[in-house]
Order: sequence, then structure tokens, then C-alpha cells
Amino acid sequence: MIHQYKNNGYNIVLDVYSGAVHVVDDVTYELISIMENNIDLSDEELYEKTGQKFSVEEISEAAEEIRELKKAEKLYTSDGYEPYVRDFVKNRHIDPVVKAMCLHIAHDCNLRCKYCFAEEGEYHGRRALMSFEVGKAALDYLVEHSGNRVNLEVDFFGGEPLMNFDVVKKLVEYGRSIEEEKNKKFRFTLTTNGMLLNDEVLEFANKECGNLVLSIDGRKEVHDRMRPLAGGQGSYDMILPKFKKAAESRNQTNYYVRGTYTHYNTDFARDVLHLHDLGFEQISVEPVVADPKEDYALKESDLPVLLEQYDILAREVIKRLKEGRFINFFHFMIDLEGGPCVAKRLSGCGSGGEYLAVTPWGDIYPCHQFVGEEEFLMGNVFEGIKNTTLRDDFSKCNVYSKPECKDCFAKFYCSGGCAANSYHSTGNINGNYKIGCDLERKRVECAIMIKAALSDGEDE
Repeated sequence: MIHQYKNNGYNIVLDVYSGAVHVVDDVTYELISIMENNIDLSDEELYEKTGQKFSVEEISEAAEEIRELKKAEKLYTSDGYEPYVRDFVKNRHIDPVVKAMCLHIAHDCNLRCKYCFAEEGEYHGRRALMSFEVGKAALDYLVEHSGNRVNLEVDFFGGEPLMNFDVVKKLVEYGRSIEEEKNKKFRFTLTTNGMLLNDEVLEFANKECGNLVLSIDGRKEVHDRMRPLAGGQGSYDMILPKFKKAAESRNQTNYYVRGTYTHYNTDFARDVLHLHDLGFEQISVEPVVADPKEDYALKESDLPVLLEQYDILAREVIKRLKEGRFINFFHFMIDLEGGPCVAKRLSGCGSGGEYLAVTPWGDIYPCHQFVGEEEFLMGNVFEGIKNTTLRDDFSKCNVYSKPECKDCFAKFYCSGGCAANSYHSTGNINGNYKIGCDLERKRVECAIMIKAALSDGEDE
């Protein structure tokens, strides 16, 4: 399978199954599509099929290069992943290994974000803070079910986890105390809205947390509209100085400012660039996923504007990088040489298997976006997984279980997309969230184009 597109003056060809990317001239670009199923056409036949737009000499040279790429398995390669997926699914089913856990340390929040899927931190249930005993049981469960894996990921999540900071500290202390004995290494992440962020928290996070996620949506008017306090006041001015201090204290690494764009700011590229202009270098601004009835939900009619915004953003990222102004936009991160292992390419985050979410009272769900939906309750940290059928359903979820992924060029970059988004938009974890898919395809195209632009001229 190949995918061809033009972006920012570049003719780009992606060979999906090898992952090879080619930036080509006009004649090669046109011949690649013609020769995909007609590799042995003569130069004269190709000359006619291209409408005599190029000389026979140009066609001959380009055609020979295309044949060499095919021989080197960098073009027109066949699918070598599908046979692998059968063993992959079987192994996940027989010997499930947990490697990451999202601890809902607080089902409570001091903001009233309008798009929050956690319903002001309550997750369709009651307000509660996780006790140390429940958190300890969760870490023990993770260790016990992590097999031979050494590196384990734990995200302190909410609600607002800093509303339960004492337990966060105790759990980190406990985790560190068992690392050597259990031959494990915890990598903790703290996600916060910043309202309770202070010097004590920052000192702790910089010592113990491998990553820090700071929630801010962009421009003041955008942020304050969607992320107010309970009384309706905006939170932008309260958190911004704290976030700038946090980013600098971590030397502009191992953190993200993380925002959400909605129907109200379809010009979200301005929010990304606003954050960069404020001094943030690690930026993630994501599309909202919401009930279509909500006034802030993205609509099909928004897509042309949103796709154009990614193009605008990509060009500006290139400009700033070439000026020596570092910027890392999360959705433009792409590794064309190594990249994720085959398992991750096929199944993404591993929700419901490798990745689990735990409520303040110890219930286990496939991920944080399913918490509170009783049909997705899997068990609890004290008794283990009870709903093994549900676990098995998630273990089988991959790019080959989703019919709409079959012919999609981006499937090994998004790994089939988010299971929760699929379920909430189609009623099936093996479905596809259409708007999300359209945006992902554009992001992949832009990310590859950025790589092409930054490497342009390096070999000269």
C-alpha cells in the first residue's frame, strides 16, 4: 500500500508497510501511482500514460529508480504485520501483562471545565479521594501482573490529583521502597490543572515525576471560557505564572502543556503558537471529544478549517525551528527510522490489558475515559480482574479488528485510534471516530512533511 500527497511544495510518497518515505520530483510522483500494479510497463507505455508530459529520458530514469526501490522493499511492499497479529493477540490473551496504570487519586476538582468527561471529577459517581491503602494495593497489583517488565508507568490523575497530594507523596515513597526488591522501576506522571501547584509540589514533581502534564487551553479568552472556577471566574491568570515556572524548572523537558480545542476555537493553531510565544516548548493541544449535541463539540462542517489549521501550524513549526526556536508539538512527533515496536503499532495504548485505570475505591476500568460506565467495570485491585470477557475483548482490539482501518495509510501511526473515542462515537471499541480519523491522517501528513522540510538540503 502506498499513500501519495502534496504538501507545502513537496511531493511525498509513504510506503505504508515498510514505513519508507520518499520525497520525489513530479515525474516520479506520477509514475509511482501508474506503476504500482504495472511495474514492467515499457518507457514508451509510461510516456503515453503520463500524457507525454515528460520526456522519455526522464521517464526511463524515474522508472528505473522506482523498480530499484521495489527491489529494496522500500516501495510497494506487502503486509508483513497481519500474520503477526494472530500470535500477538493469542499471547495477550494467554499471558496478559500490565505495564501502566492511571490512578484516579481524586474524584474531585476545583475547576468546572465545560468539556470535562469526568463530570467535574465525579466520573458519573460520587466525589472521593483515594486512600493510601487503595493506592498501595493498586501499585502491588501492577507489580504482581507486570511479568518480566522492569519499567512501569503510573499516572496520578483526577479530577485534580493535587487535592490529594499527601497520598500522592506516600504512594511514590512506597513505590520507591519496593523497586529494588521487586526489580521494578516506576515512572510517575502528575497531571494537574495548576490551581494548587506551589513550590513544594514542584520540588516534589521535579524529583519524583518523570513527566508533568499542565492543563491550559491556549489564549486567555479560550482557556477561561472552557476552564472556569466554580464561581465562573477564569483560571488562566492564576495558573500561567506557575506553569511557566514549572517548565523552566524542568529545563523545558519532561513536561507538556496540554490543551483542548473545541468548536469555539477552530483556529487552534493560534493557541499552540500563543503557548510557544509564552515560552513553552513542549505543547499538546488536542481535539475535544464530546456528545454532538454539546454546543462546543466539533462538527463535520469544522473539518476543512481544522485541516487547514494543521497545515498552517506545520509551516510555522518549520519556520520557528529553522530560526532556532525549538518547539515540539505532540501530534507532529513521528519517528521515521525506528518508531514504536510492532505490538504498539498494532494496538496503541493497550487499554484494558497493558494499561488500566483505578478509581479511588479500587475499581479497575480499561482506561480513564471508561471510568464510571458500569458495563466497563473489570474488577478491583483487591480481587483482580473479574470480567475476563471484557479484558479479552480489549486484547483483541487492534488495527486488524477495525474494518475501517484496513485501507488507511495512517493505521500504524495511530494504531487504530482511541478505543474510548471509538466506543463513544459508534458504540463499539472496534469502530472508528470519523472526525478523529480525518484529523489524525492530516497530522501524520504534516508530521512527515515537516521531516522532509527540515532535512531538505542536508545532503547537498
